[in-house]
Amino acid sequence: MMATIKVHGSPFSTATQRVLVSLYEKELEFEFVNVNMGAGEHKKEPFISLNPFGQVPALEDGDLKLFESRAITQYITHENPDKGTQLLCTGKQMAIVSVWMEVEAQKFEPAASKLNWEVFYKPFFGLTTDPAAVEENEAKLANVLDVYESRLAQSKYLAGDSFTLADLHHLPNLHLLLVTQSKN
Repeated sequence: MMATIKVHGSPFSTATQRVLVSLYEKELEFEFVNVNMGAGEHKKEPFISLNPFGQVPALEDGDLKLFESRAITQYITHENPDKGTQLLCTGKQMAIVSVWMEVEAQKFEPAASKLNWEVFYKPFFGLTTDPAAVEENEAKLANVLDVYESRLAQSKYLAGDSFTLADLHHLPNLHLLLVTQSKN
């Protein structure tokens, strides 16, 4: 059977990775369409018709076109509730999942992605790391991780006792932090 879901993105993009992880967790078939960001493919047609902001990833599912990785993961999860890992909850528990998804997007991701840019991507691309930016973002991330440590002393996962989108959204940036020399 031909996969109807197409993910347009770059394997180097943590946002693309977030979408791919959700598809794997939901055990869904999909087609990956590589977008060569080095050649600027994300800033011109045909990609720009999928994401007018020129950022990866973008998803096509039949006639539905989506961009923004967190919106895509929520769509995938809501559309496929009985497949793979259950990544959502209902009722009050869903409110808790939503809180921690917001924390990831607003508190964790900004510091983690800036830190990853400095300690992973810049060396990968032969650029010079900015020690001041590393120090600043390690401090910001340390504050977030202190909150996480307190939260995880109360529950197995951020939003409770099961793995949810709140946890999944952290994986790409967290993976990069774990393979670098970052203090966090």
